[in-house]
Amino acid sequence: MTRFPAPLALLIAVVSGAFIAVQARLNGELGARLGDGFTAAAISFGGGLIILTVGLAVSRTGRRGLATVIGAVRRREMPWWTVLGGCAGAFLVLSQGLTAAALGVALFTVAVVAGQTASGLVLDRIGFGPGGVVGLSAQRVLGAVVALVAVGVAVSGELGGSIPLGLLILPLLAGIGIGWQQAVNGRVKMRAQSTLAATFINFIVGTVVLVVAAVLHAIIVAPPGPLPGEWWLYLGGPIGCVFIAVAAFLVQHTGVLILGLGTVAGQTLSALALDVLLPTDDGGVHVATVIGTLLAFAAVAIASARFRRRPAASSSAD
Repeated sequence: MTRFPAPLALLIAVVSGAFIAVQARLNGELGARLGDGFTAAAISFGGGLIILTVGLAVSRTGRRGLATVIGAVRRREMPWWTVLGGCAGAFLVLSQGLTAAALGVALFTVAVVAGQTASGLVLDRIGFGPGGVVGLSAQRVLGAVVALVAVGVAVSGELGGSIPLGLLILPLLAGIGIGWQQAVNGRVKMRAQSTLAATFINFIVGTVVLVVAAVLHAIIVAPPGPLPGEWWLYLGGPIGCVFIAVAAFLVQHTGVLILGLGTVAGQTLSALALDVLLPTDDGGVHVATVIGTLLAFAAVAIASARFRRRPAASSSAD
């Protein structure tokens, strides 16, 4: 496998994380307009699936990769559960709809990042990701801890009040699922030799799960409101396509933990940028947000550092 430049991989991870923060804002607004977060999530995933289906139709490599994965699963050369990465993405979106309002975005984010960084450490250590075993070094553990502190500091101003802590289980599991999703999607990408095929499989599984959930929610609770007319509210799906594709490609070069920390850094940076460009009524940029963003990038630097022993001094006489 040709090694992808590590600095470039980290930069791409940070940028993709920044766009995920934008996606969350768009999907949240769409859910508010519809009065139904389940339907908004299904629309987001479904929009991405449409784009990927068109791409697959014109890509021979993508179709060949999809056929390769299907054949490998049928012959049991590849475990069937490796193609279910989309379920983790769907679970994350559903956990947002079920718990984010009660917990608050801040505590929800902390729980997700905690699960994501913990799963990244474990999955790398056992070699679950496509990049194989990555040792549990001191700087990787320290980087994970600093990332948690970074998110906690960044959202500290939003914490407080009476919090139903039992609801933390769902976002914590969702964060663990993100790491697992990135690892299995990376495996699928390596077998398919096609990022497009791996992303398509992720989205078709996630879309099926979310459509079923949206239909059940509409029947049991209430149907969604009318679709809003603003076109930009439907960009969550395309952004998700890019994020999943980038993650499936990068994880074999960075490992699960570094990829996760890079995207966390991007999300905190995006939050800071939104505070600057689109300040809210509570005073715009907070010092805690700036400090948290800097700590997030410090976490990436610490966890990705490569320490080399100095060569032993030569003992031969001149």
